Amino acid sequence: MTAAGTEFEQDKQAVEKIRAARGAIERELGKVIIGQKEATEQLLTALLAGGHCLITGAPGLAKTLLVRSLAQLFRLKFARIQFTPDLMPADITGTDILEDTGDGRRRMQFVKGPIFANVILADEINRTPPKTQAALLEAMQEHQVTAGGVRYPLDEPFFVLATQNPVEMEGTYPLPEAQLDRFLFNVVVDYLPEEDEVAVVRQTTSRRPAPIEPLFDAADVLRFHEVVKKVPVADDLIRYAVRLAAATRPGRGGAPDFVNQWVSWGAGLRAGQSLVLGAKARALLEGRAHATPADIRALVHPTLRHRVLLSYRAAADGVSVDTVIDRLLEHVKDAPR
Repeated sequence: MTAAGTEFEQDKQAVEKIRAARGAIERELGKVIIGQKEATEQLLTALLAGGHCLITGAPGLAKTLLVRSLAQLFRLKFARIQFTPDLMPADITGTDILEDTGDGRRRMQFVKGPIFANVILADEINRTPPKTQAALLEAMQEHQVTAGGVRYPLDEPFFVLATQNPVEMEGTYPLPEAQLDRFLFNVVVDYLPEEDEVAVVRQTTSRRPAPIEPLFDAADVLRFHEVVKKVPVADDLIRYAVRLAAATRPGRGGAPDFVNQWVSWGAGLRAGQSLVLGAKARALLEGRAHATPADIRALVHPTLRHRVLLSYRAAADGVSVDTVIDRLLEHVKDAPR
């Protein structure tokens, strides 16, 4: 078999593995996670697409449990970093230390930090100073750490899932827009409906949850990344994603009036890229071999939520960013059907 034929067969097997495991994924995560279906699907989509995520939600909504469960499901090394105001860059990336070699000499030895894992939960990333935030975001972009002039590649696959607490903002360091743009999605974890909350209380106070059985490994995830990029997308669909992003930019030709009134800064080029890449990954999760407008529309909110900066007028009118995105979906209607 030729190299092209072998690659095609591997891609086919990867697609079939995702399709066959869809029900098993839900069953395994259902052992510890109740509800939060939309947030779980968005995180799975980001994982398949190879993108980092912001997770926004109040304390106690199982954000850490959800991320750890995903790492177990894919048999990936998990590390949790609690960001605090006194955290330094070397605390997460690692540092050089002086050690004895055993022959009377000493040498500098690099000790890896917690960032050398596959899945990093950056808990409350907005509580640490910009210097430490920048060190993490540099690793996210370059997939490497530089210490003492030496580059150390990070383990692959590499995902950063950073949480933000929207309740208490005093004493925090909000991420600037240029750094927020590095995240594929901003996933909102909200309070559960009453029945789901009752089920959580009943389950967590009566027994230990069954352990999650891994369904994939790191090699599978890397193969999924390659397969996702090969999912076909029509040019009309790409144009739809680009127009959705472009419509968020105030003062530009074609921007709707509500955007000019409520938005001070719109989404950049990465928004369209994230929409298309996420649509490809979502199509595979849904068992389809091609992306559709429904995939784009399903991911517009998590893709644009952190890329659209509202104006003071929006705050005065009581308008949220999700309201603006809803209006945007109504305004940009030229998606293929």
